[in-house]
Amino acid sequence: MMERWNDGMLGSWKVGMIVILLSIIPSFHHSLAAQDTVPPGYGTLRRDDVVMRMTTGTIEVQILPLDEQVIRLLAPDTYRSLTRLVQSKTLEIKDAAQRGGTDHPTLVMVTFLGVVPQARFNPEDLNITSRGRLFRPVGIVPLSPTWSSYQLDARQQAAAIYLFEPGISVREELTVSYQGLSSEAWNRSLRLLDQERARVKARAQLEAKPDSGGL
Repeated sequence: MMERWNDGMLGSWKVGMIVILLSIIPSFHHSLAAQDTVPPGYGTLRRDDVVMRMTTGTIEVQILPLDEQVIRLLAPDTYRSLTRLVQSKTLEIKDAAQRGGTDHPTLVMVTFLGVVPQARFNPEDLNITSRGRLFRPVGIVPLSPTWSSYQLDARQQAAAIYLFEPGISVREELTVSYQGLSSEAWNRSLRLLDQERARVKARAQLEAKPDSGGL
């Protein structure tokens, strides 16, 4: 009887452990994905080195993914500035994400720049294609007071943080489209980011090595 009881208890314990492990795996996988990037503070790229641009003739559109795998490769002051910007809009981003039906949105900074006086722009017309899938914005958090006017004077700009559903890969080719125009400028940015990623890892490893000098 005792052996049967022990076998039964052991079986229940195994089942319980499997259930616990299955519940941990998703969060553990998400944690690993979040850590799959380079350390901050070692990048040297400028924002203009990687931002995507397209022009309609009246409006210039600038697109910058705010993924950590991208912005950590920018110069430290630029990285800190963008990080603080996102943090300052945490509540608005959370609210927009909830309204858009996603818990972990992909964040992209979009800036519209007026080329001619009284240039009009339509924020909803901007889309991103990644891995063959078209992503439309599920939320927009304005950063400029001029955003709601949908109109800009020459050299005036309006910026916002766009929220997209998860699935956009900043480590692969992207196509940005706006009002019938499309840009694959990210392909050039990818090469610069890959080169800088290797340099950043080398700088971090070099700094992490202990001083081998003698006393």
